[in-house]
Amino acid sequence: MKFVKMHGCGNDYVYLDGVTDGAVAALIDQPGWMDLVKRMSDRHKGIGSDGVIVITRPDAAEAHVRMRMFNADGSESEMCGNGVRCVAKFAHDRLGVRANPMLVQTGRGVLSIAYRVENWQLVEATVDMGEPILELERVPVERRRVKKLREGYVLEDCKGVLDWQFVSMGNPHAVMFAEYGELNRERGVAFIAKFGPGVERNQAFPNRINVHALALHSRGEATLYTWERGAGVTQACGTGACAALVAGVLAGRMDREATIHVLGGELRIRWDEATNHVF
Repeated sequence: MKFVKMHGCGNDYVYLDGVTDGAVAALIDQPGWMDLVKRMSDRHKGIGSDGVIVITRPDAAEAHVRMRMFNADGSESEMCGNGVRCVAKFAHDRLGVRANPMLVQTGRGVLSIAYRVENWQLVEATVDMGEPILELERVPVERRRVKKLREGYVLEDCKGVLDWQFVSMGNPHAVMFAEYGELNRERGVAFIAKFGPGVERNQAFPNRINVHALALHSRGEATLYTWERGAGVTQACGTGACAALVAGVLAGRMDREATIHVLGGELRIRWDEATNHVF
């Protein structure tokens, strides 16, 4: 089987071409697919990745390609912000898709990706992530298992963290805040590795949840530490960075445009006030 390894800010996936190879696309519906994803994602005995992304022909008439995204544990997720940027690069550089913006079908719907090309290769991509979803039932979060405070929520059965914001970017995110001095790189990774597993599988989240600690530098800059649903600690999370900015704005702690540092690089995020879309 041919594969391509790609990453966005260190958020790495194995990419499979189901557009030109129909047999690859058909694998998704086979009984052994989840096990195959786990084996490919294994960092010691496999290729090693945060999961597997399959690029296929779209069902949506307006889309140019479709992204199917699977976590390292074999479970399917709705969306991956870094992953969909890599899908756009794959589609442009390898499949010859030249539409700009490019329309990619995801579990969140069809997303528009504007991009920049140098020397015939895609080098930068900006995803219109659409409007953030804030209603608890749609994230989804079970309302009876959280308590609203002035700036956020208390999560049932989670001692030590009192201030959570819940945001969906098509996939669910829980964000808590810290000052940068409290969570440098080493402490940030240790903190999210400690809290992440329990919060991900807390009974308040029927579909599990991605967990983030946002260390604030200023209103326009922060560092994000991520425990990704089905993958564990990851180098970056594009949808998580979007959710983190939204959470920061809602809490009155961040401006609508910011640089979000992640373990593998940095992401520039903007929550447009006119359209309510996150880019």
